[in-house]
Amino acid sequence: MPKAKGKSRRQKYSYNLNRKRLYRSARRRAAPRIACSHIRHAWDPTKSVAQNLAEMGLAEDPNKAVPIPKKKLLGMEVESDGRGQGKKIVRKPYVVNEMEYEASLPEKKSNTLSRDLIDYVRYMIQNHGENYKEMARDEKNYYQDTPKQIKRKINVYKNFYPEEYKDFVASLKQEKMDVQ
Repeated sequence: MPKAKGKSRRQKYSYNLNRKRLYRSARRRAAPRIACSHIRHAWDPTKSVAQNLAEMGLAEDPNKAVPIPKKKLLGMEVESDGRGQGKKIVRKPYVVNEMEYEASLPEKKSNTLSRDLIDYVRYMIQNHGENYKEMARDEKNYYQDTPKQIKRKINVYKNFYPEEYKDFVASLKQEKMDVQ
């Protein structure tokens, strides 16, 4: 069967089409991306962002939530009219409570070194002791670290695993005594 006519021709650009409006409306319809799981679970898609945040007791605009007090103008204090903003009803206080609890938990320390770096440092100390120039010339120095870089890596290992380092050095001294 032959091809349909006009399919191989390129499309003409329509200068009369307003692409900004199309793009804006598509963005407006998209649901907001929410990172916090507490907010995500309490979110009501039928309500606006401002309504959702107000129900949870969160601020939509931080500048309005915590206003900066006005300075003295020409030696006179500016007084408020007495028209304070009405208190908003918080229907979902558990969201803020859960977020505060999560923020109060201590951070987990995940400071660890890679197994390769630990093995590298232990090999260098075992074979060369404290001679960093000799370590730099070693054939296992694949990354061609300078003596200062090697010293820095050893110090990082000492700081991360102080007890392990002391035990390792003590075992090396014990091996030296056994050999002699």
